[in-house]
Amino acid sequence: MRVLVTGGAGYIGSVVAAQLLESGHDVSVLDDLSTGHREAVPEGCRFVEGGIRERAADVLAGHGIEAVLHFAARSVVPESMARPERYWDGNVGCTLALLEAMRTNGVARIVFSSTAAVYGEPESAEIGEDAPVRPGNPYGATKAAIDTALTEFARMHGIGAASLRYFNVAGAYAGLGERHDPETHLIPIVLQVALGRRESVAVYGEDYPTADGTCVRDYIHVADLAEAHLLALDACRPGEHRVYNLGNGTGFSVRQVVDVCREVTGRPVPAVAADRRPGDPAVLVASSERARRELGWTPRRPELRRIVADAWDFHTGGDSAGRPAG
Repeated sequence: MRVLVTGGAGYIGSVVAAQLLESGHDVSVLDDLSTGHREAVPEGCRFVEGGIRERAADVLAGHGIEAVLHFAARSVVPESMARPERYWDGNVGCTLALLEAMRTNGVARIVFSSTAAVYGEPESAEIGEDAPVRPGNPYGATKAAIDTALTEFARMHGIGAASLRYFNVAGAYAGLGERHDPETHLIPIVLQVALGRRESVAVYGEDYPTADGTCVRDYIHVADLAEAHLLALDACRPGEHRVYNLGNGTGFSVRQVVDVCREVTGRPVPAVAADRRPGDPAVLVASSERARRELGWTPRRPELRRIVADAWDFHTGGDSAGRPAG
């Protein structure tokens, strides 16, 4: 299949592009490199530098694209709180332009990289797709709005769409790993401390009603996440918009993450207690039962140590940084 990966120079998009190539697909990548890295685009992909509004229609038509995997987005929650207009324009506006370009060029499938942030503060610790959608920040609100647009485009124009909602992604695959600037995710932050690039990691709250008092979150290996995108692509059906949560189904506490990072790296990682952050629930874990049942997806790398070890190898140039994670 001839597929377009928007945001394919970013962390998750590049790993999905790599797996698409391995599966025999013809892959084009569209990325404006505002946060992505040109060298992250897997060899074998056709790369087009530019924005969705400016280039998507030409790429869809010129490359005979049959399906889109859409990762291009702004994704930093604090920035979305400070500059919400950038998120509504960059996420919702650009996605509407992409959907219209798909409609006019007869491209009938799309897999959307959504987020569990659409649920806001959920009523239960384990979140299913039927949980109320009530995002607590503009980032989550824009993703929820795009989900609504996908439902409407499926109903009105017959596209087949799938939205994949997930929390925390980590690990590395085929030499492709996480390198955001600024970094806001826990595992790479802890590894930066181990590398001496930060003095310490802040632990926001140690008095939560959890086993060790710190927040519990769901972490998923980026390679497992990518495999779910390929399965969702195959499952897209005309006129349907499906939503799937993705996660390990098992949570790990902040303290567990720090301890495993110390074990994997063999280096000291100073952790400093800090006040709770407003709006941080004690436990957030995704229920992936629907994805397991309908897509046949099962995370094959669920162990926290494996996730951290692959990320560490990427950051240090270790053995597994240059080979696909098995």
